[in-house]
Amino acid sequence: MTTALLELTGVHTHIGSYHILHGVDFAVAAGEVTMLLGRNGAGKTTTLRTIMGLWPASSGSVAFDGAPIGGSPVQLGTPDIARLGIGYVPENMGIFADLSVRENLLLAARKARTVADIDTVRLEWLFGLFPALKKFWLHPAGKLSGGQKQMLAIARAMVEEQRLLLIDEPSKGLAPAIVQNLIAALRELKRSRTTVLMVEQNFGVASALGDQVAVMDDGRVSFGRGVLADVSSKLVDQFAACLAEEIRSGGVAPEPATAAGAPTAATGAGAPTAATAAGAPTASTAAGAPAASAIRTSPPRQAEAINLLDTAGAPVLKRLAPVLLALVAFVLLLRRLRK
Repeated sequence: MTTALLELTGVHTHIGSYHILHGVDFAVAAGEVTMLLGRNGAGKTTTLRTIMGLWPASSGSVAFDGAPIGGSPVQLGTPDIARLGIGYVPENMGIFADLSVRENLLLAARKARTVADIDTVRLEWLFGLFPALKKFWLHPAGKLSGGQKQMLAIARAMVEEQRLLLIDEPSKGLAPAIVQNLIAALRELKRSRTTVLMVEQNFGVASALGDQVAVMDDGRVSFGRGVLADVSSKLVDQFAACLAEEIRSGGVAPEPATAAGAPTAATGAGAPTAATAAGAPTASTAAGAPAASAIRTSPPRQAEAINLLDTAGAPVLKRLAPVLLALVAFVLLLRRLRK
């Protein structure tokens, strides 16, 4: 059984008067890549910042290699946590745009006063992972592309050997082709058995790189540490349950009413249709049944279902979700017409 290098137990974090994390529990195994998944606002970034001591835990404990580093009973400062060998790549990358690639890496190498003092073997290893850094060695970092900036941010965190690397959404805002290049580089990093905790929303990236996964929602870990396939199956089951609830409850809501007297394209300038002339009811409105145009999926439930798919990052299913829910609404309409 793989030993946990990092462990969070009952971690609560407050930012001012806001209670963000509500008892987070999960572990990061040594030598593995653990993915922390979840929708926007789930608490993923706050979790990484809490581990680094940037937003200290209000209660609970954060332990690194068996020793407490945050929460109770001790809270180390961020510099002390970094010195333990924990590197952090923030969501905004945090590079110095006016400095060159070389200067950005030199600043991160705490033991080096000049570039010549940086471990040559390690620097060449980083160039092997991210060839663009060597190509643009003397260029201002602010003029790099988004993918190149992300690579610089990761390399800067690794210019000195780290025991644990925290990476916050490395694929965010990158073009698909650049994401594939980043995945290839991170796969090479993974082969070095570097322990990584990575926040992601892109399930393709997570499935390509992750060994273990935890899913967060509303400041808690919804699904604890497990393999990606198990979590994917649970998310699909939850989405199916959401659709079933849609069918059981009806999930209908009226469309916005047409302005009084405003003719539609179908009826022309106020002319009644054959079905509605002389007040005759249509088939769909007979016996109090709602008209077909009045049937639509409940927005809260539709949002819930799509959020579940967004968490799993399944783009094809996500696009199909409105269609599936529309079919549910159609089935409900047929049920009402038969009554």
